[in-house]
Amino acid sequence: MILPRYRIADSAIPGAGKGLFVDEFVAAGRVVTAPDQIDRTHAWAEIMASPTLSADLHAAARWFEDRYTVSPEWPDECYVNHSFEPTGLWHLGFIFAAKDLPQGTEITVDYRHLLAPGQDESFQDAATGEKITGLSWQESLALSTHALARLLG
Repeated sequence: MILPRYRIADSAIPGAGKGLFVDEFVAAGRVVTAPDQIDRTHAWAEIMASPTLSADLHAAARWFEDRYTVSPEWPDECYVNHSFEPTGLWHLGFIFAAKDLPQGTEITVDYRHLLAPGQDESFQDAATGEKITGLSWQESLALSTHALARLLG
């Protein structure tokens, strides 16, 4: 679920297609998106072993440890794009405003938190040209926990 008013529009990120933009000011640390209607998670091995699930690998996101959702129906939350300097902080399936976000800000997160450990995204970061490679669960959790603690003071 997306908590602030928002709109889906063309992304300012080259090659990204559509993006999710907030239509109101969002204070740093506020929840922008929260898990909603998650009926099932899958182990990575299960996704890789299933032709049906692996066909939708582009729609997989890690929620915790070795558990992923696969959402080919593409809800509006899926329009959150990648950035190594994101406006949102992904932490345990929530996206927090990484700083004060003026109305019209595009919501981005670091996709390395959503990918399987060592998994390379099918595209590179538009700003830097760097590969986007999934972090280990331990590294992802440590980085996002520390970032959230700093953000909330």
